[in-house]
Amino acid sequence: MDWIARGAAVLLLVATTACGSAVATPGTAPGPGATPGATVPGAGATPGVDTGADGPGVDTAHQQPASAGKALAALAALPVKGRAPKTGYSRDQFGPAWSDVDHNGCDTRNDVLRRDLTSVALKPGTHDCVVLSGILSDPYTAASINFQRGNATSTAVQIDHVVALSDAWQKGAQQLSPDRRLSFANDPLNLLAVDGPTNQAKSDGDAATWLPPNKSFRCAYVARQISVKSTYGLWVTQAEHDAMARVLAGCPDTVAPAGPPATSPAPAAQQPAPAQQAAQPAAPAQVPEAPAPAPPPAAGVYYANCTAVRAAGAAPIRAGQPGYSGKLDRDGDGVGCE
Repeated sequence: MDWIARGAAVLLLVATTACGSAVATPGTAPGPGATPGATVPGAGATPGVDTGADGPGVDTAHQQPASAGKALAALAALPVKGRAPKTGYSRDQFGPAWSDVDHNGCDTRNDVLRRDLTSVALKPGTHDCVVLSGILSDPYTAASINFQRGNATSTAVQIDHVVALSDAWQKGAQQLSPDRRLSFANDPLNLLAVDGPTNQAKSDGDAATWLPPNKSFRCAYVARQISVKSTYGLWVTQAEHDAMARVLAGCPDTVAPAGPPATSPAPAAQQPAPAQQAAQPAAPAQVPEAPAPAPPPAAGVYYANCTAVRAAGAAPIRAGQPGYSGKLDRDGDGVGCE
């Protein structure tokens, strides 16, 4: 009987070992979205770009991080409300255009151009900030566009707010603080370098009224809008929600990209209180001089078009400068007659 007991023990040990080996082995496939660099079916990789995780030409500007959640789940969590009035909206509500919110010494527009273009040439003496030229693989049209900085050429590539500022204003941004709106307008998650004319056609449309002509990018585009609205506590209209759901129905595993939001402006440094000094005898009172008269206000400046702006040597003209108007700023980025 002892040999029977010993045989049973051996069989039990073998069975236990076999079960244990099936628990986990190196190389076991992780759950959806857990592998960094994994591509999402229908997420819209730009044609001609190698989407291999380690290969050359990885489309880092449009890559969706593995840690992000499913876009459909994030969409379900967004509030659905009606569009608020546009009353009070202006570009100024979102702070100065293309501010250096991350304090790297470069404005946001040039930061995005450096991120999204390839074969970039930078202007000497600008601390590698100002982009002079480059090539854009446009996500909206799938076209390759040569960018050349200049008054007549810069608008070929524009920086699009994926969730338009006006759309955001009507869907919750009115309640954000000025600093939060400034961060929204400069958040890299909400910015893409795109084809200029296509950006103009989009205007301030949401997913219910406009989607990229490049259908292979629509899943990634809608997922990015959902992520931006989730990050900043904005809502969607019912029509917008339904349009997003229709797009994602064809790519249900698409993840909502996540990224660090733009840094808020640094608070002004507080100066230490001056050391108290011993009281000095009061100086005799002096008769104050009459203040100098204020200079007369400058006459209103008006430019009929960008030709007039350039003739006056005022190009490019920025929001807040005398003579600036929306008709001079075709891409609505706060910088006219580029």
